Amino acid sequence: MSLELRANLIALQTIVAREVHRFLRIWPQTLLPPAITMVLYFVIFGNLIGGRIGEMGGFPYMDYIVPGLIMMAVITNSYGNVVSSFFGSKFHRSVEELMVAPLSPHTILIGYVLGGVLRGLAVGAIVTLLSQFFANLQVHHLGVIVLVVLLTSTIFSLGGFINAVFARNFDDISIIPTFVLTPLTYLGGVFYSIDLLPPFWQAVSLGNPILHMVNAFRYGILGVSDIGIGTAIAFMLVATALLYAYCLRLLVSGRGMRQ
Repeated sequence: MSLELRANLIALQTIVAREVHRFLRIWPQTLLPPAITMVLYFVIFGNLIGGRIGEMGGFPYMDYIVPGLIMMAVITNSYGNVVSSFFGSKFHRSVEELMVAPLSPHTILIGYVLGGVLRGLAVGAIVTLLSQFFANLQVHHLGVIVLVVLLTSTIFSLGGFINAVFARNFDDISIIPTFVLTPLTYLGGVFYSIDLLPPFWQAVSLGNPILHMVNAFRYGILGVSDIGIGTAIAFMLVATALLYAYCLRLLVSGRGMRQ
């Protein structure tokens, strides 16, 4: 193993360990709130409202919405971890030390992305465990479940990195989650099947990337989906590659790295 490769592996391990330690150290702010929020969704939408709705897609309404709620937790926490961590590094100017260090930009980017992925997976696992008290989850296709969760958390970690690069203050890191992610999530088939929509709005909904992720994950658990699984996974693979290339370009150029 060359010295350069060894140095980059050590740096990658250090960045990932720091990111994990960061969100575990403040778990009342990073892990507990999404768990409480999802329990409220389970109680209100599942038990109280779901009983009146009945079945959707051939499953009890509670079982139908749980996959979407798990994905909602994964998306918001993967994104939030990277955008807050990297912008914090910019704000405290510690990112400049990384930029001048003899490290590959791939190492820096992958380190931050892995931190976001691990937080998304941690919260997703917590929400999944809590959902067992409210729904009867199945595993229709484990490979699809794992692939979709990893791709989704990676995509939104990369998205959080882009937001952090262009953010100029702490208010900027909340604009995208509030005005973009939240509407797309609620309109992404979490609480309903797009088969209920008129044809025009079904076609419009297909332009929502979160719809593809939610339905692919729902297929992995329940075996039902409003869209083709191959299309959804292909979309996520392309999105991951394009976002990674763009993030790497931003990192190499140094754009937005100074606060």
